[in-house]
Amino acid sequence: MAKRSLTIVQMLPELDEGGVECETVELAGYLAGMGHRSLVISKTGRMVPLLSSGGSIHLNWPHIGEKSPRCLKYLLPLRRLLMDSKVDILHLRSRLPAWVGLLAWKSLPLRKRPYLVTTFHGFYSINAYSAVMTKGQSVIAVSRTIAEHITAAYGLPGEKIDIIYGGFEAERFHPEAVEPERLNILRNQWGLDSTALPVILLPGRITRLKGHELFIRSLAAIRDLPWMAVCAGDLSENPDLAQELLQQVEALGLTERVRFVGYCGDMPAALMLARVVVSASTKPESFGRIAVEAQAMGTPVIATAHGGSLETVLDGKSGWLVLPGNDSAMAAAMAAAVRDKGLCERLGSQGRNWVNQQFTATKMFEQTLAVYQRSAGHTNGEHAD
Repeated sequence: MAKRSLTIVQMLPELDEGGVECETVELAGYLAGMGHRSLVISKTGRMVPLLSSGGSIHLNWPHIGEKSPRCLKYLLPLRRLLMDSKVDILHLRSRLPAWVGLLAWKSLPLRKRPYLVTTFHGFYSINAYSAVMTKGQSVIAVSRTIAEHITAAYGLPGEKIDIIYGGFEAERFHPEAVEPERLNILRNQWGLDSTALPVILLPGRITRLKGHELFIRSLAAIRDLPWMAVCAGDLSENPDLAQELLQQVEALGLTERVRFVGYCGDMPAALMLARVVVSASTKPESFGRIAVEAQAMGTPVIATAHGGSLETVLDGKSGWLVLPGNDSAMAAAMAAAVRDKGLCERLGSQGRNWVNQQFTATKMFEQTLAVYQRSAGHTNGEHAD
């Protein structure tokens, strides 16, 4: 296995928020810390300062994730970058940038091509457009569920796929790493400083995928219990849906008990502040990073029982798995968490032990670097037809 310093380029649409973005930035920091040259190509975003402070180089290509001919203007600049910088690894993390990356890569002479890696981060629609994510010389799946999806949809043999789970930063997502003052700041920001009620937290982007409607309906079913609920996610990303959800809360008479607090920059503190964290996804999550991070903070999780959640949440041991789309099942699990603090503490402790064994960022970093290092002695240009 090669031990030399590598030059690695990762490509994705933007660096704002989300599991793909976090994984990219964290891996980039690890690579830079290990002495490799780490570059990330994307539109700018709120995570760029963190990327830069970790020793990586960010290239701001504003239209790289845009579904328009403008993205094609990056073909020649990318080709030049791959040649001039002698890039060893080109890691493609999203479909449109992947098409740009693949076309630029294929335009190079075989001996000049970097090693091509693609990561399936989601259940993409099954078509020729999504098939680009199978074109890597190494194809990474973020869960066993995604690996099975790739094989079923595209016929890629299981032995051609590396399953590398996403990971949490153990130094950051650790209860002892969160000072009480950080919890107090969040309580104040969220308007919870005057209440000791248990907090039910749904962190996630404001999209229909995240199941906010189901979450709110389930809360209405347990209105007689003492709780406060918080939805943490950038409201400006989908303002029409945000307004629809606020109207739903008002119609159900929950305005004083459900808070939409916008983007949260201190997720460890947010997860620790909650009695229970909810993942109400209407469609299967490919991995479910937030469920892992919540367990790392010692907070149990209620998750819909499909996709990656089946691999990250232990039903009855680290949280609850409930039938997708089932308001009653979701409400019953939330009621159990609200009623029994001791149960939540036991599940939280078990969940923390579980994820520390299985889903650390260090494990993900090492496994990804091992994939990169296969480029040693590899014949460039193979397997990307």
